[in-house]
Amino acid sequence: MIVRTTEEITGTERDVAGEGWRSKRIVLGGDGVGFSFHETTIEAGSTHVFHYLNHIEAVWLVEGEGTLHDLDNDVTYELGAGSMYLLNGHEKHRLEAHTQLRMLCVFNPPVTGQEVHDENGVYPLVVVNT
Repeated sequence: MIVRTTEEITGTERDVAGEGWRSKRIVLGGDGVGFSFHETTIEAGSTHVFHYLNHIEAVWLVEGEGTLHDLDNDVTYELGAGSMYLLNGHEKHRLEAHTQLRMLCVFNPPVTGQEVHDENGVYPLVVVNT
């Protein structure tokens, strides 16, 4: 059994931030459960382009309002607390935060916790040995 709090991972290697975002990686590939689980915040007024070619991502927005643009299919979605989106087709997308967004995210396959987005918003696929 694994029990963690966001408080205990704050300020550790599991607490990763970039310009306009912060991700607290609660469950990672090294935990050996086949997925990773993150609490991510996106700053109000920021815009980010992501493209997870190597991962499926499910996102549940628990706080805030924003806009999600599916750049592959030219579709726009308004997001609010209680919205969920699933990038099951590896869609390139743009996320615009109207207010601060707080999201719970699941990645499959799991991330290791040290990935950074490349110039296309992609995480590399890193195989985790557990």
